[in-house]
Amino acid sequence: MAPAGPIPIDTDSPSPIITELIYRLKVRDVMTREVRTCSVDDTVRDAQQTMKRNGITGVPVVDGTRLLGIVSMDDVIRALEDAAIDGPVTEYMTRSVIVLEDDMPLSFGISYLEKYRYGRFPVLDAGKNLVGIITSRDIIIALLLEINKEVQRFEDSTRRAETHGRGFRLEYTTRRFDFEMAGRLSTETKKLLKERNLPPKTIRRVAVATYELEMNQVVHSVGGTVRVAFDPAAGQVEIVATDRGPGIENVDEALNEGYSTANEWVRSLGFGAGMGLPNTRRVSDTFDISSSPDGTTVRVTISTPQEEPHEPV
Repeated sequence: MAPAGPIPIDTDSPSPIITELIYRLKVRDVMTREVRTCSVDDTVRDAQQTMKRNGITGVPVVDGTRLLGIVSMDDVIRALEDAAIDGPVTEYMTRSVIVLEDDMPLSFGISYLEKYRYGRFPVLDAGKNLVGIITSRDIIIALLLEINKEVQRFEDSTRRAETHGRGFRLEYTTRRFDFEMAGRLSTETKKLLKERNLPPKTIRRVAVATYELEMNQVVHSVGGTVRVAFDPAAGQVEIVATDRGPGIENVDEALNEGYSTANEWVRSLGFGAGMGLPNTRRVSDTFDISSSPDGTTVRVTISTPQEEPHEPV
C-alpha cells in the first residue's frame, strides 16, 4: 500500500478538545461504511477499474464478507510490468493486511496511520467481517465536523446569566478535559460578589466551591452544568453542579482527601489530586451529593451576611 500523508494533529500535545474527541469517538464513527471491494474471481484489471471509477487507490479483496487481502495501485503497476493485468487479483494482492476493529477508539486509527504510513486500513467487526475502511481523510473530516459541533454547543450554552436587584444567577457549561476554560464560572462569580461588597472570606469560600465543582466535572465526567445563585434575602449562595455521568462508584471514598480516579495524563497536567469534593464540603455550610451511572449532582450552600456589608476601606 502507498504511504499516507501525516494527519495534521499534534499528537504530542493536542488541545483538550481534540484529546477528548480521539478518545471518545470509535473507529466505527469515522470509517467509510460503503466499501468498494473485489471478489476472489476478479482480475487485476477489474481492481484497477474499480479504483479508477471511485477515485481510490486501494481495494479490499473479499470472499463474501471475509477479508482475504488488499490490492493497491502499486500492485496494479506490478501486474502491468509482468504483463499480467488480466491475471487473478489474488496473485497480486497483499495478504498480510493490518486491520482495525470497529470498536477501537479513534486514537488507535490515528496511531496506526502514523506508525505504518499506509493509505487505508480495513475495519472488521467482532465476527471478523469487513464492515468499513478508514483513511486519514475520513479522520480529518470527522474531527472537523465534531469540532464544529463542539464550537456550536459552546457558543449556545457557555454562559447564561441574569440579575435581580443585588441577587444574580449564573450557569456555565463544562466539557470533559477542557482545562483551558475551567474556572470561568469561579472568576465571574467572584467578580459579581465583589461588586456586591460581600466579605472577602465569603467570596473565597464561594470561589473555592465553584472552581472545585467545575474542575471535578472537567476531570471526571463527560461534561455538565454548574449553576450559582446568590439570594440576598435568604442570605446564601447556592451552587448546584450536575453532570451527565459516568457517576461515582463509591461516594464515601470520593469524599476522602487524596482519593482520585483521574488517569495518568490528567495527573501529569497537575489535576486530579483527589481534593475537589473534600475542599468543596469543607468550605460549604450545607453539602449534598447523589450519584448514579447517569450522572452526579452536588448541591451546596454558603451563608452570606444578612445585613448590608460596609464599603471596603
